[in-house]
Amino acid sequence: MTRWTGRSPPSGCCCAGLPPEDLDATWAFRQLPETHEWVAAATEAYDDYRERFLREERLVDLLIVELDGRVIGDLTLKIQDCWAQEEVADQARSVQGELGWTLDPAYGGQGYATEAVRALIGISFKRLGLRRLHADCFYDNESSWRLMERVGMRREQHTVRDALHRTKGWLDGLSYALLAEEWPADE
Repeated sequence: MTRWTGRSPPSGCCCAGLPPEDLDATWAFRQLPETHEWVAAATEAYDDYRERFLREERLVDLLIVELDGRVIGDLTLKIQDCWAQEEVADQARSVQGELGWTLDPAYGGQGYATEAVRALIGISFKRLGLRRLHADCFYDNESSWRLMERVGMRREQHTVRDALHRTKGWLDGLSYALLAEEWPADE
């Protein structure tokens, strides 16, 4: 089950504020070495994490992933404008989304990440009416790009040493995307 924490939840998601136990649960799995290595912002102190995590602009984009009442991950959907020429820019507003995810590695390999991301893709296309979704990761983050492939996203770009990792230096990056018309109608 996913729980939308933002101001306007898509239908089908439970709306809720972020209870302290959600913050604590996400902090716990984000501090694990195999997760901490890949998160975009690796805060070292709980108070810094709390401040960053609870920012309104972050909460608007956040979904909490639960299994039997236990928080096992979080997803983000940042709705964005597409690039467009000036004369048609109004038609490109809020039509694509950037996906992100962090899941507790204790639940890896059981299909939960795939299920949660597929649900978010379905919400994005069917309920929110987005036309395109994309996600990026370091090439070395194999579990992330394999998840993108499992959910049907297409590799659009492999960049060479364009992404700076906090401990590994300059790494290759990958970009994946999916159009609404590529998403199966029965999903």
